[in-house]
Amino acid sequence: MGVFLVWYSLSKVSIEELLVYAKKADYTWILLGMFLGLLSHLSRAYRWRFQLEPMGYKVKLGNSIMAVFATYLINYTIPRAGEVARASILTNYEDVPFEKGFGTIVAERIADMIVMLGIIAITLFLEFEFIYNFLIEKFNPTKIIIAFVGLGVLIILFSIFIKRSDSKIALKIRSFINGLIEGALSIFKMKKKWAFIFHTLFIWGMYILMFYITSFAIKELDGISAGAILIGFISASFSIAATNGGIGSYPLAIYAAFSIFGIAEEPSIAFGWIMWASQTLMIIIFGGLSLIYLPIFNRTKVVKEG
Repeated sequence: MGVFLVWYSLSKVSIEELLVYAKKADYTWILLGMFLGLLSHLSRAYRWRFQLEPMGYKVKLGNSIMAVFATYLINYTIPRAGEVARASILTNYEDVPFEKGFGTIVAERIADMIVMLGIIAITLFLEFEFIYNFLIEKFNPTKIIIAFVGLGVLIILFSIFIKRSDSKIALKIRSFINGLIEGALSIFKMKKKWAFIFHTLFIWGMYILMFYITSFAIKELDGISAGAILIGFISASFSIAATNGGIGSYPLAIYAAFSIFGIAEEPSIAFGWIMWASQTLMIIIFGGLSLIYLPIFNRTKVVKEG
């Protein structure tokens, strides 16, 4: 899938054209964007410790940081395998039971999902008129209303079925949903919940700022609107979830979002590739070093166990 998307992206803008944009780019902004991305990852590693402390585990910050970077790197190979590896690292080096470590990661993702939904809601509020006019122009209003009403009815019927049914599938879905809710609410029960909430907002604030700052590297994107940045960021974020680290899909997602605002194809895709490549390079460097240094950092524990 990723290979096809890379090919499709390069069919839109050739490698030669991308190299021209790469040569003209202002690398001061790209490096600053990478630094902001680094801060978000370090904050994520620090935040994780707040979830583990109530269970009696005081994890070394070094192990937490390296586990987080290893997660991102491994996710480029097999989607979501990084989360399993992250919990396994703590099991191996900090004696945190796998199920407990993985449970904190699930709760963490729920918190991230809530913030992402908040970003989408804010974007819809700020750009409601623009998005509404765009949808009306591109699609039949009656069909849009019918689609939303139909979706609402399906959600209601599905909820009623899940609530009343005793089938194995319904019970599993109900258990899963209850687990998600419980995981989300557990955040507010931890001793350092406000610090956790601060770091969660900081992480996503750095993500958005990183995206915005890096856009300064492309001269053709001067004066880009806040709406384009937010919608581009949301679109790019979903592309990362859809493919391994956004390989191939990331530039196309940004182009699809920017095209709504009439931004040209070439600088949009070029920005997507520069953005993706800079952050991927950082992950490869720090993720690779983390996997190499983890056993060295924990050599005392390995020697004792041996």
